[in-house]
Amino acid sequence: MRSRSRVTLALACSAALVLSACGSDDEDGGGGSGGTGGTGGGGGPIRLGYLTSVSGPAAVTFVGVQEGAEARLAAYAEEGRECSDTEFEVVVGDDASTPQGALAGAQSLVQQEDVYAVLPVSSRFFGAGDFAGTQAADTPFVGAAFDGGAQWQNPEYRNLFSAIGTIDYEEVATTHGDYFQAVGGTRIAAVSVESPSSAGAADAAVAGAEQVGLERGYVNTSVPVGSTDVGTIVLGIQESGADVLFLPVNPDTAFAIVAGLRQLGVEMKSIVLVAGYGADLLASGPAVQAAQGVSFANVWAPTELDTEATRFQSEALREFAGSESGIPSFSQGMAWLATDLFLHGLEQAGCDASQQEFIDTLREDDTFDGGGLLGAEIDFAQVGDLASGNGPGNCFYVVTLEGESFVPEPDGSPVCGELVE
Repeated sequence: MRSRSRVTLALACSAALVLSACGSDDEDGGGGSGGTGGTGGGGGPIRLGYLTSVSGPAAVTFVGVQEGAEARLAAYAEEGRECSDTEFEVVVGDDASTPQGALAGAQSLVQQEDVYAVLPVSSRFFGAGDFAGTQAADTPFVGAAFDGGAQWQNPEYRNLFSAIGTIDYEEVATTHGDYFQAVGGTRIAAVSVESPSSAGAADAAVAGAEQVGLERGYVNTSVPVGSTDVGTIVLGIQESGADVLFLPVNPDTAFAIVAGLRQLGVEMKSIVLVAGYGADLLASGPAVQAAQGVSFANVWAPTELDTEATRFQSEALREFAGSESGIPSFSQGMAWLATDLFLHGLEQAGCDASQQEFIDTLREDDTFDGGGLLGAEIDFAQVGDLASGNGPGNCFYVVTLEGESFVPEPDGSPVCGELVE
């Protein structure tokens, strides 16, 4: 990266040491510094705090957050855009894979690290949601709303912005049902872990499928995170007669279920995962073997579409993140989009904008599409306009692993559904 856009990395105090080791004098839990935190306003490098899982069982899913963030910032420095001369300092906070850890990590980033903005790329961010929208209301939170937290839907929390749109877990869309019906499915099964986002995605997918005529098969929304003890689950899917399967779980759990079904000779017309697409899977021989014929739903355009937007992202990952394939992992992709949204907001508000100016400006914006990676633009004046498991426009892309390549389907266009009244 050029020196004009310096990115330094520091690990924020761990969740357990937030109050004792970080030495905060802030007893009231207040937010940033009234509009110039971290620092903005022309006062020096802009400090960006990435909240993610550095430790705990979810950490394996989020190992690429730092790389995705660095790659987007470095590529921006090279673009020669409006704020390309701005310096950024990156601080990483650990949510410890727990809601309590997310709260402690967010408090540390805002109160001790004094960041300009927090960029949550965390499945446990709901633990910090109310803090973010109330006590930290002066700090922009620019992330990805895949944690299932109600904070993203609260219109009073004007400082929260999601780079993949805001999901209302009470809403149902036909997107999954439309896709499964198109591949010949007649009965849907779904398995999720015991988290709001995972369970919400499973329930919404089944409800949407029922709306278009599929029958309900086996549904389990309480699998422990990371579990591979799936014998009972596999038998339940088999006995239910399901011929399509939706798995909003981590890849280890998903591949264990897939292997179990194959051992029993259960043939599915389609199995769709929400995590696993990317370079991480291709780097593992056992994972490639386990995922043959498995499909992956993705909210951003897959690299294999070879569009201007995907080429830009892929080339940046190769150059700045050391990626051989240039295909983003889930965590790299989410960190890229969160960073891209922050940069978009900064350009809209002005390179030396205060935190409040950033919040006010981005809240009125309706032009962000991830640089062309998303299926539709996001209107930040709206909240909760998406059903669970969907991206902007209630759309997602689907790729299937064939050999050592991800193949977009059905024709590379996003699958888009309608909200059910």
